Amino acid sequence: MTLAPLRRGGPVRRGGLVHPGRLVRRGGLVTAAALVAVLGAAGPAAAHGGEAPDGTDYRAEVTAVAPARPGLTVRVVEAGARLELVNRTGRPVEVIGYSGEPYLRVGPDGVFENSRSPATYLNRTLSGDATLPAQADPAAAPDWRRIDDGPAARWHERRIRWQEPDPPARVRADPTREQRVRDWAVPLRDGTEPVEVRGTLDWVPPPDPYPWWVAATLGFLALGAAGLLAAGTAAAARALAGVGAALAVGGVAAIVLTVGRELDAGSSGVGGVLAGLLAGQVWALLTGLGALAAGGYALARRPAADFALALAGACLTLFVGVTNLAVLGRSVPPAPWPGGLARLLVTLVLAAGAGATAAGVLRLRAAAAARPTPPPARVDHGLAQGNEPS
Repeated sequence: MTLAPLRRGGPVRRGGLVHPGRLVRRGGLVTAAALVAVLGAAGPAAAHGGEAPDGTDYRAEVTAVAPARPGLTVRVVEAGARLELVNRTGRPVEVIGYSGEPYLRVGPDGVFENSRSPATYLNRTLSGDATLPAQADPAAAPDWRRIDDGPAARWHERRIRWQEPDPPARVRADPTREQRVRDWAVPLRDGTEPVEVRGTLDWVPPPDPYPWWVAATLGFLALGAAGLLAAGTAAAARALAGVGAALAVGGVAAIVLTVGRELDAGSSGVGGVLAGLLAGQVWALLTGLGALAAGGYALARRPAADFALALAGACLTLFVGVTNLAVLGRSVPPAPWPGGLARLLVTLVLAAGAGATAAGVLRLRAAAAARPTPPPARVDHGLAQGNEPS
């Protein structure tokens, strides 16, 4: 009689399923690797000055282009971080820099920047703390360099923002009241004719983030508690479906929030929004879609639904919820809608993501604890020593 050797190490499989504990560990590794990838990808973008605020308490608005130019439109984008100028007049229009020098030229041939303008370097970052090179001379003749083929330019514009770390004195005296900080103007030149973009900068009191944190915490606790119900019961099945539905709602909120940020960045049209999402917000978009899929997976009560909930919920919390936390305490979000709606979306993302993670992990742990341990293999010592029975 030949005895099969006992297996040591390696994953324990029963019925073709990996042990739930190993699934949790693998999910954690995937989440950590994805987080590292996102942070690594975000570094170069910030270094090149493509940053946008996650929210602000100053509202900048364009009130007029004077005198009006049909085909020339200007608006504030990225929560007041940039101005966008679109020129469809058929003539080149120049944006004048901080020292009265030509800075940008936008026209039918594309967008050009003047490498001699100090604004070219100061506007590359939101803070405007760049060191000017020797060639930056506002009195020198322009040296135009093409930077885009289209009729639109977006740039960080210091004249429309409050650059100081502390609010103005009048705001500090009464920070609870919405009030005008200043009127601003950005000069343009259409041929030889001067044009102005006029606008306002207002202080908008920040909201109290406490109620939103309370709502997110209560949602997290309610969803996480679903993981404490005994598996195999009708109540546990209904709870699993409820958590799946909540995670799907969180996924939709994440997608809406991500698309809103892209719209606020100046993208327009389906093609433009999709291109912007794939270029700069792909992880947030995929996270929202993944949460939506995992929620549907749980609603269908498919195998490994607990693992899908835990992994998708963790990604949703990290990649969309945490990265948009500033929205809860800022009055002007990076989205083309009121701040209250943006805060509601972030709260839904946090509650659904964290709650689904907790429920999924608790259910996985309960399943691992309830799984029976197989009895040890019995070995006949007489047979193992080669002795034949008499």
